[in-house]
Parts: sequence; structure tokens; C-alpha cells
Amino acid sequence: MSLEKVKAYFAQYGMEDRVQVLHESSATVDLAAAALHTEGKRIAKSMSFYGDDDSAFLIIFAGDARVDNRKFKDTFHRKASMVKHDDVERLIGHPVGGVCPFAVNPGVDVYLDESLKRFQTVFPACGTGNSAIELTLPELETYSHAKGWVNVGKGWEEA
Repeated sequence: MSLEKVKAYFAQYGMEDRVQVLHESSATVDLAAAALHTEGKRIAKSMSFYGDDDSAFLIIFAGDARVDNRKFKDTFHRKASMVKHDDVERLIGHPVGGVCPFAVNPGVDVYLDESLKRFQTVFPACGTGNSAIELTLPELETYSHAKGWVNVGKGWEEA
């Protein structure tokens, strides 16, 4: 159902044919990189965090980045608290392994981490653990309706 939702989302831009449905799992960075024949750092991984009340927001990181708790707190004025596995689909609109910044539930804000800026194109998921789309950074910004770029990652290599 999530894949169909994302394909319908991209259909309004005439891009549904760019969504790739893979024969292999792409539910983790390593699996996605292998299935897409690319480097893991080019996988645009979506991480879900609790917001106010019963809300959540997404930050899209490069595959080799992790959350820097100090930077996160300085940026969002709260402790980084990842959404529990059982809450992800309800709050975000996609299941774990397929979380992406497209066709998310109303009120889910999306931010893009600076770790992505090293690449011309990246591969976010498309709602399932075996789907992806290759997007340029301007396309990712546009189609994710990102609120902006943040610098809350660590552990990634500068280009």
C-alpha cells in the first residue's frame, strides 16, 4: 500500500516510472546499496524522531551518517528520541524499512542533513523495503517538501 501511495505521489509529476521495485530487500543501507549497485553512503536513509505531543518528523541522512546528539539538541531544542518501531507506520505513514520523505502523513516535517550534499544523486526508499528512486539533491528538496537543510549528522566522510 505504501509503494502505491508513493507511486501515485510521483505520478502527479510524471515520475512514477522512476520508482524502482527491487527483487532484493533494500530495507537497510547495506542491503539497499547492494541491490542498487551503489555505495552505502549514497543511500538516503530516513530517520524518524518524536516531535511535540504525538507527532513525528523525518531527517534524511546519507547512509554513512549517524545522529550527533549535541547538534540535534542545539538545532531542534530537544533530545533526539527516535520513533519506536511500533509507532513508525502510524506516525509517518510508511513501514520500517520503507520510510521515505514522500507521501508522508499530514504534519510530518522533513529535513535534509548536510551529509547528503556530497552527492549529485541519492537513493531514498519509496515506501517499502524493496523500493527506491534516484533523485538529484534539488529533486529531493522539491519532492520531499523539505523544511530545510540541517547539520545534525556525524561519522560521515567529507568529500
